[in-house]
Parts: sequence; structure tokens; C-alpha cells
Amino acid sequence: MNVALSFLEQEKQILDGILGPDRYDARIRPLGLNRTEDPAVITINFFLRGITEIDDIAMDYTVQLTFREQWKDERLKFDNMGGKVKYLVLVDPKKMWMPDLFFQNEREANLHNILLPNVFVRITPDGQVLYSIRSASASSASGRPFRIHFLFLPLDVHLLSVSLLTRSRVRDGWTTEDLVLRWKDSAPVQIVKNLTIPKFTLEEYSTDRCNSVTNTGEYGCLRVNFTFKREFSHHFTQIYVPSCLLVIASWVSSWLDGKEAVARMSLGVVSLLALVVQSSFVHASLPPLSYPTAIDVWMGACMTFAFLALLESVVVTHASQSEANWLLPQTELESVPFERERPSLGSQSRWSVNQPRWNGIRWPPERVDAACRSAFPACFAFFNVVYWCYFL
Repeated sequence: MNVALSFLEQEKQILDGILGPDRYDARIRPLGLNRTEDPAVITINFFLRGITEIDDIAMDYTVQLTFREQWKDERLKFDNMGGKVKYLVLVDPKKMWMPDLFFQNEREANLHNILLPNVFVRITPDGQVLYSIRSASASSASGRPFRIHFLFLPLDVHLLSVSLLTRSRVRDGWTTEDLVLRWKDSAPVQIVKNLTIPKFTLEEYSTDRCNSVTNTGEYGCLRVNFTFKREFSHHFTQIYVPSCLLVIASWVSSWLDGKEAVARMSLGVVSLLALVVQSSFVHASLPPLSYPTAIDVWMGACMTFAFLALLESVVVTHASQSEANWLLPQTELESVPFERERPSLGSQSRWSVNQPRWNGIRWPPERVDAACRSAFPACFAFFNVVYWCYFL
């Protein structure tokens, strides 16, 4: 027991010695390599614990990460008591100098304080300092190069980044002449196993530098880029399959008799309205956009096919009713007080005028239906080939 108390007392004496006001000034940055006036080197690495949300409307994302900084401060060297003291743990990091860094695209951040503040500072005998803190931050995805682009929605891939910069603290700021930021050589970014993200999948990540140059100098910047791919299965089962079935359902009217006006009209109108409602539902979950997306092209094409099927039903129904009005039974013709000739195959009559025409050729209603039964599926299949080849 006395040995343990003696060891803790030695640690206290070491901390009091290296952080004493007469020896250590937290306002002064550490010296460079080999105790020169070169810039201090800050090594950075992240541990990504989770991404809880990627908000399409607000165009931001929320990440939980453990942020670690490492640097060497010659003023914090101490005697390890013959290997007995491997490192010291500092409870209050405000007593020592720390690099003043910030996340460029951060909107809001929360530090984890349960059960205690999740802050860790470790000092080794050679003066190496490890600072680790856990936080949850909501970052913006609306500025370059972070912007979410929806052109290929729902087959889109997004590049979201976390950028870390040095802050201008003093008159001249911590420029690259004072601080140099660099990624850790091995595993600069670590990701928790079995990472799950609502609606997205993390495809890959990369690290780079993004130093910024202003009128006051050049400031260090590090960036980690995360590439996310949207989960397509939800949109396929909830949007693409139902809309495709609605388009096919609108074609059923061409198999109905031309005189069934109510059935044909009802089927076409219901299919078209259902597609309009589905398109409105899709856009309700997106921000206002100034350009069409892949799903806009799909829904627009589906509504076009449904509208053409409805238009075909109108033409065929009108032609069928006109034919029925003029091809009266002979008994009816005899009961008419004035003479009305039944149209012949070679005569020009009102009945033949009301038939649909294409390039001067008269198409009976049955022939129009027969042509649409083949033309609509063929055109829709061709559209699908072009659509999926372009957007996939």
C-alpha cells in the first residue's frame, strides 16, 4: 500500500515539475524537430464510430468520431524512474499547450460527458503527447467539395468530407511556419466494424491535404473524404416496381372492347393519377432542385406512357361509338322517314371520316388497339434499356 502511494506521489511530483509555472508556459508552442525553431508537427488520426444520419433535405450529416492528435513537446520530458513510469495521464488539458484546430464544415458539435468527459491526454517520458476526444458533430454537405448532388438519384454516389484546419489565434495566426498538420502514417482513419448507415453504404474513404492560403499566410488543413452510395433496394421495391406495374395496367385498356368507354377511361385515369401521387411522394423527401434527377426522368416517362394509353383509349372509344352510330341495322334504316344510305366500302362517308388516320390511311379501332398492344411494350422496353444503361 505504501509502495502504491509512493508511486502516485512520484507521478504527482513529476506533473508538478513539468507543468510548473516557472518551467512551462502554455501560451508558447513547442519547438520544432531537434529543438529548432521549425514548425511543430501535429499528427492526426480519426476513429469513426458511426454515422447516424445523412439528411437529404438539410444537406448535412451527423458523425460520431474519436479525434486524436499527437505532437512532441520537449518541455514535457521527464525521468521514467528506471522504466517504472511509462506515461502520465493528464486530467485537465488546459494546463498545457494544445494546437487550436477546428472542423471547417461543422454546424454543431456535442462532446460526450457521460459518465465523465471523454477526454484523454497521455504524456510519455520523451515528451510525446497524445490528445484524444470523442464528439458527435453535424457537418454541412452544401459547400464544395462536400455538396450532395442528386442528378443520379436514387443511383447516386456522394462524396462527404471532414476538414480540419488550424485557427488564427494570435495576430499572425498558427500558419504553416508554426504548425504543420499531417496524417498518421499507419491507419490515419479507423472505422468501427459493421458500420451501418441509414439509406447509404460506405464504399471507401481517402485522405488528403487542403492547405488554405489567405492574406495573413498559409494555414494547414487535412481532409478525409468518405464516399457513400445510396441503397437502391428501397427505391426499387417502393417506386420502380409499382410505377412499372401501373404503366402496364394502363395498357390493359387496349384489350378491352372499344365500346367499353367507362372501363377504358377509368383504367387510364386511375393509372395516371396514381403515378402523379407517387411522383409527389418522391419529391416530398427531397430539397427543391433546379435540375431533373434520374427518378424524375423515370416518373416522367411512366406518366407519359400512361397518358398515351389514355389518349389511345379516347381515340378508339370515339371511333367505335361513331362506327356504331352509322352502321345501323337495316330495319332501323327502313323506319327512318328520309332515305339514308348505308356506307359502302368504296364510298366516302361520315363513318369513314371519323376513323383514325395515319398518313392518309384509315385505321379501324381494332387495328389501332392491335398496334398499341405491341408498340407500347416495345417502346417502354427500349426506354428501360436506354435508362438503365445511362444511369447505372
